[in-house]
Amino acid sequence: MPARTVTVTRRPLTLIERLYVGELLRGILITSKIFWVNLWRHSLHRVGLGKGKPAMATILYPEVKRPLPDRYRTRHRLMKLEDGTERCVACMMCETVCPAYCIEIVAEERTDGYTEKRPRSFVIDLGKCIYCGNCVEVCPCDAIRMDTKILEVSAESRDSMVYRKEDLLNWEELPDGSVVDLSHRASLRKPDTEEAAAK
Repeated sequence: MPARTVTVTRRPLTLIERLYVGELLRGILITSKIFWVNLWRHSLHRVGLGKGKPAMATILYPEVKRPLPDRYRTRHRLMKLEDGTERCVACMMCETVCPAYCIEIVAEERTDGYTEKRPRSFVIDLGKCIYCGNCVEVCPCDAIRMDTKILEVSAESRDSMVYRKEDLLNWEELPDGSVVDLSHRASLRKPDTEEAAAK
């Protein structure tokens, strides 16, 4: 079937629109109007007046955090079994499906009888991760999730963006459903001295 081409005709710009002066002034007027209206309304709210008219809301981050949707993709975590060991069976599906190639898994035999394999090392490089969620969707045993609601993933070096199995397993779920990072680095991590010495 041949492709259909649609031609869109646009009206020609007027002289004022081509000079951009009118459009520039119009943009300045709109921005100024929003600024002065919000300044006036916030001033009235400060003295207890005009509560019925809402002003533009500003979130005072990081003290106040915006509520995130339940399915919002945030930092990864590995799920645990009842005995505290990892649920991952080292099937390599998340590593295979990752478009950024940021997951590396090295498997070993499991001796507890739960499955045949488990990950000896499970590494996610968050500096490469694009937070697509493919690893979560493809996992057959719900071993990896992106529901921690942790958005602050920053570091001083690229090596610090690499999260290992121990970091991904070190979390606690609170009664309200939120997740707390219990690793020795909540958001910042210095490179391990042993790794740096090995390089």
